Amino acid sequence: MPEDTANALRLVDLAAEEMQDWVESVGEISQIKLEEKLSPVLLKVHGQLDRARVMLENAEHKKESSVVWELEQRIYRLLNDL
Repeated sequence: MPEDTANALRLVDLAAEEMQDWVESVGEISQIKLEEKLSPVLLKVHGQLDRARVMLENAEHKKESSVVWELEQRIYRLLNDL
């Protein structure tokens, strides 16, 4: 596996881990604090996924980069909903 692809996959793993850390605690956060607590996490994850997508595109992994793009779009929508 080329180094760029491996690095991209590591970024996707980091993003998934970052989100997993918040899965159980989200229900415990009051609606008022939700934006304050989650926005920085979502922005960080979006950045990691964006870098991963670019790496995958550069490595000509079109299908994988489109999957990451969809994840980015979902996170962007979550940010807008907050």
